[in-house]
Amino acid sequence: MNLTEAQKWVGKDNFTDVVGVTRRDFLTGTLAAGLATGAGLGSLYFGYGKSVGNPLRVGVLGTGDEGSVLIGAHNPDYLNVVGIADIRPYNIFRGFHGDVSSASALTARPGLMSKYKWSTEDAARKQVKVYQAYEDLLADKNIEAVIIALPLHLHAEASIKAMRAGKHVLTEKLMGHSIHECKEMGRVAKEAGKILATGHQRHYSILYDNAVHTIGKARLLGELHSIRAQWHRGNLPGKDSWKPPLPDDESLAKRLMGWKKDLETAKPADIDGLTKKIAQLDAQIADTAIDAAKHGYTQMTLPDGSARSPMEELIRWRLWNRTGGGLMAELGSHQLDAAGIFVSAMHGEGKKVKPLTVTAVGNRSLFPADREIDDHVYCMYEYPAPGYAEDKNKKIVVTYSSINGNGFGGYGEVVLGTKGTLVLEQEQDVMLYKDSAKDTRVTVGKAKDGTPTLDTTESGGGGGGYAASGPGGAAAAPPSRGYTEEMEHWAWCIRNPSPENQPRCKPDVAIADAVIALVSNIALANPTTQSRIEFKPEWFDIASDETPEGVKPDVNRDRYKA
Repeated sequence: MNLTEAQKWVGKDNFTDVVGVTRRDFLTGTLAAGLATGAGLGSLYFGYGKSVGNPLRVGVLGTGDEGSVLIGAHNPDYLNVVGIADIRPYNIFRGFHGDVSSASALTARPGLMSKYKWSTEDAARKQVKVYQAYEDLLADKNIEAVIIALPLHLHAEASIKAMRAGKHVLTEKLMGHSIHECKEMGRVAKEAGKILATGHQRHYSILYDNAVHTIGKARLLGELHSIRAQWHRGNLPGKDSWKPPLPDDESLAKRLMGWKKDLETAKPADIDGLTKKIAQLDAQIADTAIDAAKHGYTQMTLPDGSARSPMEELIRWRLWNRTGGGLMAELGSHQLDAAGIFVSAMHGEGKKVKPLTVTAVGNRSLFPADREIDDHVYCMYEYPAPGYAEDKNKKIVVTYSSINGNGFGGYGEVVLGTKGTLVLEQEQDVMLYKDSAKDTRVTVGKAKDGTPTLDTTESGGGGGGYAASGPGGAAAAPPSRGYTEEMEHWAWCIRNPSPENQPRCKPDVAIADAVIALVSNIALANPTTQSRIEFKPEWFDIASDETPEGVKPDVNRDRYKA
């Protein structure tokens, strides 16, 4: 059954939501009352304050695709963006104006001017300092904390420099490019007394937290034994989101000329939108002036004999092992994070259950030798189920696939138990089925003893939906993906320092997600070992010097020095 956000928060006489009856009073009473007073959904649900009084003064390192998403999702009641740093004019433009390339892009990346209601970029720049080198931003004493959305290989370097400069840090996932880097980040956070969080936003998705309740507290699925996860995309040669055009690409210049010509005869209603698109494209082409090698990007000879320039490594950093982590780092880490959360729910609160083994295969069968990462990855993980210590047969198997070339099925997770199945699709929809009956609609009711139980009615095939509406009959908004809540809580923990006030994805949690993704990459790169690796507990321990890549952590590396 498809559940919208409104169906979870608005009480219905004949409907009990999927989170289980033990939370119904909160979700339909306390929550509604809190929203009426202006308190945010995340603060009420996760239990942090509705504001921080004095918003945290934040700098954003990297205002590209992901950095602009975080700019769009942040709440100015908690965070005040007072500085940004990026070496690309294109990203600086998007940081202020948003991504005007399409309506959907602008919704996801609305820009600082929209967020703070500044009418011009000049007005915005009076409030937000702009830096090229992020180290210059870190020297700004007015900035208390930074959000890091730089390419993966810079996460550890920027985080450690920031914490040593007295800044708290929220870095995008993965935590680091390697496990020794993750351990170095965790150790410096402890030494510097700074709060370090990692942006695995599913830890702050109310949708996923409700799923955890369904699995762990209400036990509506029975005993978990299998989880299937996938992220499938239609990327193909010539149509690859990870290989955007370089700034000197002739297609960009031709498009710019065409738009400028169109502007001469544009209708009044179209002039503003076309002018903004031209300005954004101008900024993208202006990236040609960047000396990428000066910023550490490198020349490389590709397997087909062609040369890859430092500029290409900068723009297309996800395609290379030195700068990125491939499908497992960029996509799989999200899904394996979710799977780990679901498995951990079976073991009780406070348990962070680690996988036992990973078996993996991958290939590059679609794209030419213009990259190092795989086109397709297929991974299988064994996790301990409750009772594993006594009976080694008690395991939960998680399978994961991420492919290019066909986006059928999109992305999501299917959680299978002995009593039911929970399906989460694209962080937006939840379907709940009893047993294996996909043609059976499910609601949650009370058994005779008062415990939650699945209640079914025949739906005639297809698991029928439930009409979506919000308070007062208004259309329901899409569920939050957790970006806003993760930043709010991070700011709240900083403003309310206490040992118990910690981000949900703090270092010892975030390192587990990094270990899973990066060890999967090791398995993918070593098919001669049958691609099966046993996880060692020491890899997950920030205090241990043992790492899967065999490199000892060292917080005094030259690149960490100011």
